[in-house]
Parts: sequence; C-alpha cells; structure tokens
Amino acid sequence: MQIMTATTKTESLRILLIGGGGREHALAWKLSQSSQVETIFCAPGNGGTGNIPKALNVPYLSDADLLVFVRKSNIGLVVVGPEVPLVAGIVDRFESHGIQCFGPKGKAAAMEGSKWLGTIFQRPDYKVVLKADGLAAGKGVILPSSDSRQQMYDELQAIMVDKKFEAAGNEVVIEEYLEGQELSFISFSDGYTIKSLPPAQDHKQIFDNDQGPNTGGMGCYAPTPIATKELVEEVHRTILQPTIAGMRKERMPFKGILFTGIMMTKDGPKVLEYNVRFGDPETQTLLPLMESDLAEVMLACANGYLDAIDIKCKPGSCVTVVAAAKGYPDTPKKGDPITIDAEACATKDTYIFHAGTSLDDSGAPKTAGGRVIAATAVAPDLETALSKAYGTMSKIHFEGMHYRRDIAHRALSPAKTSSSIPNQTNGLTYASSGVSITNGNTFVSTIKPLVATTRIPGSTSAIGSFGGAFDLHLAGFPGAPRLISGVDGVGTKLRIAQRIHKHDTIGIDLVAMCVNDILCEGATPLWFMDTYSCNKLDVGVAVEVVKGIVKGCRMAGVALIGGETAEMGAVYREGEYDLVGAATGAIAHDKPSLPRKEDMRVGDAVLGLGSTGCHSNGFSLIQKIVEGSGCRYTDPAPWNGEITIGEALLEPTRIYVKSMLKVMNTALVKGVAHITGGGLLENVPRCLPGHLAAELDVGMWEVPGVFRWLQKSGRVENKEMARVFNMGVGMVVVVAEKDFGAVMEVLEGEGEKVMRIGKLAERSEGEGKGKGAGCVIKGLEDWA
Repeated sequence: MQIMTATTKTESLRILLIGGGGREHALAWKLSQSSQVETIFCAPGNGGTGNIPKALNVPYLSDADLLVFVRKSNIGLVVVGPEVPLVAGIVDRFESHGIQCFGPKGKAAAMEGSKWLGTIFQRPDYKVVLKADGLAAGKGVILPSSDSRQQMYDELQAIMVDKKFEAAGNEVVIEEYLEGQELSFISFSDGYTIKSLPPAQDHKQIFDNDQGPNTGGMGCYAPTPIATKELVEEVHRTILQPTIAGMRKERMPFKGILFTGIMMTKDGPKVLEYNVRFGDPETQTLLPLMESDLAEVMLACANGYLDAIDIKCKPGSCVTVVAAAKGYPDTPKKGDPITIDAEACATKDTYIFHAGTSLDDSGAPKTAGGRVIAATAVAPDLETALSKAYGTMSKIHFEGMHYRRDIAHRALSPAKTSSSIPNQTNGLTYASSGVSITNGNTFVSTIKPLVATTRIPGSTSAIGSFGGAFDLHLAGFPGAPRLISGVDGVGTKLRIAQRIHKHDTIGIDLVAMCVNDILCEGATPLWFMDTYSCNKLDVGVAVEVVKGIVKGCRMAGVALIGGETAEMGAVYREGEYDLVGAATGAIAHDKPSLPRKEDMRVGDAVLGLGSTGCHSNGFSLIQKIVEGSGCRYTDPAPWNGEITIGEALLEPTRIYVKSMLKVMNTALVKGVAHITGGGLLENVPRCLPGHLAAELDVGMWEVPGVFRWLQKSGRVENKEMARVFNMGVGMVVVVAEKDFGAVMEVLEGEGEKVMRIGKLAERSEGEGKGKGAGCVIKGLEDWA
C-alpha cells in the first residue's frame, strides 16, 4: 500500500481552471509546466489560453454543468480564478461533492466580498476613503481629491443613490485615508501556514503619473525595492499570520490565495484591502519569477501541508505592461483585430498574456474586453525587464490601444514625500534621482582632517583637487618629478551599456575620467590601471570593455600597465559589472603645477572646450528622465534621429590629453577644470583662487540638443542643469586675455571646438571673503 506524503507526486493531474482573464492565462501557462499536470481545462479561457500546451478551452458553463463536466472529465483539482464565484460559494458546492479545490470557501471569501468584513482584521481609524462594500471589479474605491465634505457627499450620492457600482454600492465602508507606497502581497495559505511570493507593486490608474480613474491594473513590477527582507518579515509577523490565525478562530479557515494590499505609511505597513484570489496583473508578473511547481503548491494548500513545501523564486525582476481597449474603463470597444509581430514571442524571458481577447472564425485574436493583453519580461534588473516589456508591447497592435509608459516609476524615481509618488510638475533633480552633490561635498570636507593625518614627506596636496600630488624630490629622490594620480569610475552610465548590451566604448569613458582630471594639475599622463568587478565573469563582455580601455589609453598616449578582475556574486546581480580606473602622470621637478592661482587676474579669459555629449556624469538623473518620458533606449534619439537614445547617451567622454598638452607646454595656461560631477557650477571654482569667480555667459556657446531634450523632458530647472551637466563644455581653460588668440589657435589646430565662454571677475563677498559663488552664469533663463 502506498502512503501519500507531502512529497508524493500526483500523476496525470487534470485541472479545471475557472476564469478567462490575463490572470487565468498566466495560471494556465505556469500549471502547464508541471510534470504532474496532464490537462488544464480553461472555462471559458480566452484567445491565449487555448494555445498553451496541455490546455484546452471549454465553453462557458453554469455551476451545475461544471459539476457534471468535472465528474465526466476526471478532474483532480479545481482552481478558481475570479472573486465572484468564490464569494458566491463555488468551492463549498464542489467540495460537498468530494471535489478538491484551490480557493477559499464562501465565508472566507467574504473577506473580499464585503469590505466591512475585511476591516475587522484591519482595525483602521475611519476617515476619508469610500469603498463600495461589494465586488466592483477593482474600481470601487474612491479617493476624494480634497478634504471637502461636499465631495464626500457627492461621491456617496453617486455610489448609493445613482448606483455607480450597481448592487456593490448598496453599502459603503468609510475608512482612513492612508498615504504611502502600496505593495501587493500574494500569499499561499492552507489555513495554518502562509507563504508569500515577492511583494509586487501595481499601477491602478489609467494614465501616466497616476492620473485618471482607477482600473483593474495597468501594469506591475516585482520585486519592489522598498520591500526589504525585514519589511517582508514584519508584514508576515504583524499582519498576514495574525489574519490567517484570526480567520481560523472565527471558524472560517482560509485556504487558497490571500491578496493583501499593504500601504507603507510613515507609521509602518498598514492594510488597505484583502482579496481572496490571485491579483491581475500581479499574477502575470509573479509567476514568471516562481521556480516552484505551482500545481504542487496548490495541492499542498488544499490538503493542509504547505509547511512542507519550499516556494522558490528566481533572482531578478519582472515587469508587466497592460494594453487596454479604446474607451476603457467606461465603455471599452470590442471586436477589433489584434496583430502580434512574430518577433514579439521570440525574445527570451518575454511573454504575452491575453486577457480581454477572443478568437474570430479564422482563429485570429480580437479584442473582447477592457484590459486586452499584457507584455511581461524577466531580466536580471528592473531597468532591463522594463525595456524588454515595452519592447514586446511595441510589437502588439490593435485600434485605439492604450498603455501606460511609466510602469515602475516609483522604483526608478525615489520618493521625496510620504506618498512616494514624485510630483513631476515641480521638475526632476539630481537629488531626486538618488545623488546628492551637497552630501558629497560635505563628506569631502569632513574627512579632510582625517586624510591629513597620513601625510608623509612628499605629500603636497589635499583631497578635493582634481588629482592627488606626491613630490618624489621631497620624499628623498633628488631631481625626481612630482607624480599626479587620479582615480574615478563611470557611474551609472554603466547601466545603459549593460541595458543595451553595448560594452565597447565604456572603457574609453573610464580612461577619460582619470586622465582629464590629472591634466588639471598640469601633469602629463603616463600610465593607467583598472579594476573590473562583476557578478560572474562573462569573458566576451569583459573583453569588449578592455578593448575600450585600450582604445582610450591609445587616445591619451598612456600605457595600460595592469589591472584587477573580481567576481563578487554576493555584491552584484547577474549581468552587472562595475569599473574603477586610476591614472598617474608626472610634472618635471622644475615646472610649476596647475592651477597657477597666484597669476590669475580679473579680466582673464575663460575658454570652453566642446564636449561630445553628457560624458560620464548625471546619468542617475538621465535615466530617470528617459524612463519618465516613455521613451526606450532603442528609440531614435529625438536630438539625433540617426542613432538610438542609448547609443547617443553612450557617446564616450572626450579625451583632451594630446591637445591640452600642446598648450600647457607653452606656459600660457593658468588653470584647467574638467567638468564632471557637479557640472559647471561646482567644477570651475576648483581651479580658481578664493577672491575670483568665473562669469560665464550662456549666449557665448551653443548648448547641444541632448541637454535641451533632457531639460524639457524632465522639467529640470536651469540652475540644476548647470550643477549637474557639462552643458556642452567638457573642459574649461583660464588664460590671460592677451593669450586667448594664441591658445585658441593651438587647440583648434588639434581638432578641438573652442569657445570663449566668459571671464574672471571679483568674487562676491556677500557670504564673507572667498565664500561667494565661484561660478556665476548669466542668461540662464535662455536655457528654458
């Protein structure tokens, strides 16, 4: 006799899957991967479920007819997708006939069927959110846009008198208005144990920037960055497990899927709502991440041994973008043909899940509902998953289709308020993208005294300069040169290279960032070294990166004398790598260093050398702007239609070594500033004495199109642009007015674009001697 245990495999399992939306398509797709499953009958299914291996669509049947079908077809498990049959007690009826089901009985399903019952377990302070008590297809929550009592009365009138949600609004629950980021916890339960998939975040409102009416969900991504391990444990300990225990004590044990909407408030996680089924589009997002056998997990829930099952998910991120029909959510148009380009299904780890679709007489899909179809993609990181999902969506077509272009904007745009929803009308900033120039400056000034304690003979510079100086002559090597070293990285520009799989130029950036810096100290760069750190060494990618480093070294005339490679799987995600470089140069013992601050005078000319674009700074903000614009890195660049946005942004940092050495050897140059992190406003003053400032005039040079597009798309303020980007000026040179023509001639002869952009003036003393702005830009309003 065989004894059934928690690990015993059920062979030839035949499943009836009730429902016909995107959620059910994803469930059928995942169940079909189980070795235990023989056939999945989808009732009624949709235009996509019938194409899944092992899956068959069956026509719509009444409960009585379904019961007959289950018996005749030898169904071993009934999986109920939508909430309506669950609340109506379909599981009770099937189980009374000895048919095994995945889903809660009617009394437990009332958690979703009655918002009032759900509040028993939430314990909120009742304030200003209105919820239709019954089922309203995910649209029955009203968030008044103000604290106006009149608006509350108007909404109550619409729900209860005008029957906005029909019978679902016969009763209304009034709850506390919670502010914060919303998380979706999709949890399996057998009535005792509860285990969750990674927390997800969906997008309810139909338009970008969370505008417009609520829908069933226009997109989703998982896992969410704010859902730390500690947070997940807290939600399980304080909310989910007590909920399951409380329901059991109320004699309505919960078996199946518990969907818990959590709001991350300033006071911690609070419950928004309970649902008693898989979320849509959360299901389409989470199941591609799930490695465990879904059929086995469902059987464990139905039979009470979930504690014996380990639910595993793959690392990485998943994004789902939903396309809706014209007129959704009010009166969606139906019957329009849907075309899906062949290559849409050819990309690895991308999926198309049908929702409101059906098939015409020829077997071609057509629209049959409000939310029509979804594109889903899995990737090692959120940005790549997002790009792949939108890339797939671009290959789906039907008349009047609409989809949001800002899915995952909360994860890509760190919050500044308790609501964690960026107010984009105020414009984006570097700080809102996660980078604080002010904090960086504070850090440098704080550690200066610590670094000073390490001085030995030969140490001649303090941190904060473009390069670190060491005088070998003073260290006991008579007549030896002074060495200048610079260390830098490429920053988040790497993410774009990794995202579009273009790695051959990023090494040039690494070299440029280091050698350009030590030029500012007057040094001739001599050699370069690098560190390549990654999750797992991909030899092909690493070779492409090194080819770029070699090319950069040749352009700068330096030797690549060594480097380090480090695989750190615990630090980096799959496909990620980081770069750090260090360049060393020398200055002859009898030659002065730069800047020669004592020689600078009011009226000295300030020259700008043209940049090749964004170079290697500001990319955290750049990526935020691109994502918020709805553009993809594979789209043509709006400022240069001949190449894509990704290719244009990866244009490597210009290396100024050979041209600058020509003029530095003439002793005409007084100071040089490499325009890197901190833009013009922060970098130009680094080469000036405390009593002088650079007065720049924006009318003296043309700002490249990429910066104008970034500013307009991100609504970035003029001063912020000047504090983050080079604005077309990659290097600034200070020379005497009388030497301007000679220096300009030499640099232009070396192929540089040279612009006179300003002059030196007395620095304002409004904040104390030497404390005024070291760079003043006139005509900033012209950038708007």
